[in-house]
Amino acid sequence: MARKKISTTIYITPEQNERLKVLNDRTKVPVAEYIRQGIDLVLDKYKGALPGQLSLDDVGERK
Repeated sequence: MARKKISTTIYITPEQNERLKVLNDRTKVPVAEYIRQGIDLVLDKYKGALPGQLSLDDVGERK
């Protein structure tokens, strides 16, 4: 079952838009999916700055 998605507006450069269109043409993966993947990469990279409890994996990484 697909998860509910929330609509939002983002601004990208013309170069980013063109490259995403080419990627979409070649892979047939929607541009929105690539944007969601990019957001997930950023959230993972900066997860230490987000509030919440540490997982056991996070505790092991801090040693």
